[in-house]
Amino acid sequence: MFESRQKVISNQYPAWKYLLLLVVIVLGLIYAAPNLFGDDPAVQVSPAKSVQFDASTEKTIESTLAKADLDPKSLKYQNGQFLIRFHNADDQLKAKSVLKDVLGRQAVVALNLAPATPEFLRAMGAQPMYLGLDLRGGVHFLMDVDMEAAIEKNYNRYVDEIKATFRKERIRYLGVEYQQDHLMAKFRDAASVEAADKALQEAYPAQFNLIQKPDEHALEIRLLPKTLEEARTYALKQNITTLRNRINELGVAEPVIQQQGDRRIVVQLPGVQDTAKAKEILGATATLEFRLVEEKGDAARAEKTGYAPNGSRLYHFRNGRPILLKRSVIVTGDNVINAQSGIDPESGSPEVTVTLDGVGGRKMLATTKENIGNRMAVVFIENRIDTIEKGDETIKKRVTTKDVINAAVIRGQFANRFQITGLDSPQEAQDLALLLRAGALAAPMEIVEERTVGPSLGQDNIDQGMMSVVVGFLLVLVVMVWRYKVFGMIANVALTLNLVLIVAVLSLLQATLTLPGIAGIVLTVGMAVDANVLIFERIREELRNSSVQSAIHAGYEKAFVTIADANITTLLAAVVLFSFGTGPIKGFAITLSIGIITSMFTAILGTRALVNALYGNKPVEKLSV
Repeated sequence: MFESRQKVISNQYPAWKYLLLLVVIVLGLIYAAPNLFGDDPAVQVSPAKSVQFDASTEKTIESTLAKADLDPKSLKYQNGQFLIRFHNADDQLKAKSVLKDVLGRQAVVALNLAPATPEFLRAMGAQPMYLGLDLRGGVHFLMDVDMEAAIEKNYNRYVDEIKATFRKERIRYLGVEYQQDHLMAKFRDAASVEAADKALQEAYPAQFNLIQKPDEHALEIRLLPKTLEEARTYALKQNITTLRNRINELGVAEPVIQQQGDRRIVVQLPGVQDTAKAKEILGATATLEFRLVEEKGDAARAEKTGYAPNGSRLYHFRNGRPILLKRSVIVTGDNVINAQSGIDPESGSPEVTVTLDGVGGRKMLATTKENIGNRMAVVFIENRIDTIEKGDETIKKRVTTKDVINAAVIRGQFANRFQITGLDSPQEAQDLALLLRAGALAAPMEIVEERTVGPSLGQDNIDQGMMSVVVGFLLVLVVMVWRYKVFGMIANVALTLNLVLIVAVLSLLQATLTLPGIAGIVLTVGMAVDANVLIFERIREELRNSSVQSAIHAGYEKAFVTIADANITTLLAAVVLFSFGTGPIKGFAITLSIGIITSMFTAILGTRALVNALYGNKPVEKLSV
């Protein structure tokens, strides 16, 4: 019985626990290390839509930089784009200007900040955590979606369909027009009003609220509240999707694009230095057109002479290749309801499946019925504002670009659902589906608030946040050593390891650190020693009635339940904050949650390992606690 008790209070860990602790420490140091190296000013060169880079592109970039007497720190091709690092911001700005002039519309040239992590750490997947807008600097936009325009657009979409219904049922009407928040259909007599009411109820059973106005021989047509709410929701979600796709052109790491209220969108772009470019991309409006190709004309000759045959217009693909299209438009992007990329099961080639609304389907059916074997082109039209610097004067110029993104042969007649084939790659199919789905804003938007956080302000925030962590950390270290002597120093080692592990986990998860996140780390620093305080005070009490080894064992065993209860309840509160909070609160909750888990590991397993190594199974008469 005596031998069994001695075995329990020997305070020795098995080798596997020491090995586990060592592995965690090494991994923590590796994945926390990238945050020590900072960022390099860089230029990111991404291909424009449907453009692919090759070896000649790299040679063009290298020769352009050499002619401008620029010596980049490195030039690397990764993830389909070039990342060029420079030694200073002046070279970065100069390189961006010369590359933009040379590459033109074949590429999107954007300023960026690239992590300066050494290659051997990057090879192990170690990357620094992202810094939020309040730390890294960047721009903040609050954009208001014009819901009234979205509703009007939704009503106008039904005008042609309602007229077609009246013509089909041979109902004589004077006109159908939009008036404020409803459609008004006017007729010659009361009988026509009755017939129109019945026809619309059958054609649109769950979409309209119909009100007859016999005195005016008119029918008031209102969309049901549910349909209106769906239209508002669609406009907001579609605009968010469109903004997200446009922001991808800026090469922004971890952009924040989220809904605020029922009609506003918050856009935060951390690290963006070219704020004018950001505004141009966010403010641009785009649409799509489907046109027949003019097969008889000579596009090369039209480009050379500047004259297109009658009934046609000269357009260009994104690679600059000319093509003649007919003047008449079949349908526009407003008629596209959905578009999905996929693979043609028969040929195995990439394709895009497009779904049109009723009006677009009827127009497409009539066109394709008469043009089987001819080609149909998809034209992407974008209106943007270019900012031109002339001396001290800034000139804003509105520019409209019209690019042909696809021209495929019509294989058979189709209406509101069809496939676009003849695409070069699955990536091109995905890009085309993306443009068809989100090429245009569902409703106009206005920037109602704009804030720019400069890099200096971001650095001030970082410095102040780091100072708060360091001061809090040092104060805890001093108090623990003063209060608990050697055991206090052990707790300080565990606290240091805890900070390393928090940073490592944030980096491993590629989380975004913000000022509230730093606040969570500061709070964790204070809370991390709570477990050790409970353990050490328990050891002190046990020393009055027990041996040293028994006191150590009892201190850790009896305090564990209290420590677990306290940390679990705090972790539950952090989970609730993350579930129901917004961006800043989520950042605080994430760092707090990670800090609680790592502090449990270091305060219990870490300090126990050190205590066991110093005092375990040794003839110690007194503890410095």
